[in-house]
Amino acid sequence: MADYNSTKGDHVEIADDRDINGHSVVPTTTATKPEEQPELVAEGGVKRPGDRIFEFLSTASASLITIFIAAIGVFLVIRAVPAMQNNANGIGGFFTYSGDWDTSDVANMSFGIPSLFAATVTMSIVALVLAMPIALGVAIFLANYCPKNLVKPLGFLVDMLAAVPSIVYGLWGWLVLGPLLSKFYEWLHSWAGGFFLFTTYSNSPSFGTARNMFTGGIVLAVMILPIIAATAREVFVQTPKGHIEAAQALGATRWEVVRMTVLPFGLSGYISGAMLGLGRALGETMALYMVVGPSTEFRWSLFDGGTTFATAIARAAPEFNDPTRSGAYIAAGLVLFVLTFVVNAIARAIVASK
Repeated sequence: MADYNSTKGDHVEIADDRDINGHSVVPTTTATKPEEQPELVAEGGVKRPGDRIFEFLSTASASLITIFIAAIGVFLVIRAVPAMQNNANGIGGFFTYSGDWDTSDVANMSFGIPSLFAATVTMSIVALVLAMPIALGVAIFLANYCPKNLVKPLGFLVDMLAAVPSIVYGLWGWLVLGPLLSKFYEWLHSWAGGFFLFTTYSNSPSFGTARNMFTGGIVLAVMILPIIAATAREVFVQTPKGHIEAAQALGATRWEVVRMTVLPFGLSGYISGAMLGLGRALGETMALYMVVGPSTEFRWSLFDGGTTFATAIARAAPEFNDPTRSGAYIAAGLVLFVLTFVVNAIARAIVASK
């Protein structure tokens, strides 16, 4: 008969000592063992051929982008260094010389970036100041106030602004917006002309054409508005429903819900979208080339002309047949490359921190 032994907590079965014919047999014991553990697979699980191919392609794509960016930076440095060594004012003069560029004598050139940097940053800041409040209002409306059947059509129209070519914005700013703003500029100058931002000089663009930095900033604002609005809206709609419902349960109005839950949650996305828009504004070429009159001197007036990094390089394209002469403008492009890289890195850091 079977017996049970629980000395060690194991279930032990002892077979009867006689078989069916009555013969004595050697008792046997069988113990139940824990189930065999399956063999552990390598970390990450079993990789099928499709997984390996996809992993290789994605890794190669990411590496290729990094290589491209690094290659662009190396190219700019290699082409810029010889020109900067031939700068009559030295390498330091590249960051301090604000006069007219003279690259006729490749062995003794005069060029610098202060005026280009100031004009680029000024028009970009004007664009941000004008675009950020409007983009915020558009994002809040589409995420919280717009009827559901109109969200997609209106969102599509806002996104379409980003698809309009730069040259179309340039034509619009030059032929339509500038003349339309001429009366406003005259009125503003009539009572604020004593302020340095709204003063004019003998060689400033006329108000009839309005090819000044103010018009350039407005055009840039229209161009970067969809970037900021789309980024902010995508973050606003991800506000946790529990936060919104909790605020409503406490009796908050719709605006109070937006102010206490949506805006704090989406602030990082709004700021990062603004930084991305700023990166677009810093590198804009064709629109500003057509809208803003050229000027190598920066005098802090929005009613004055200006030359940005991008427009300076575009206007100097006929000089690019000489490697040393073109290197002066490539050096300016290197500064613009670093500037936009820093702006986008700041945007990424803001998103990561939140």
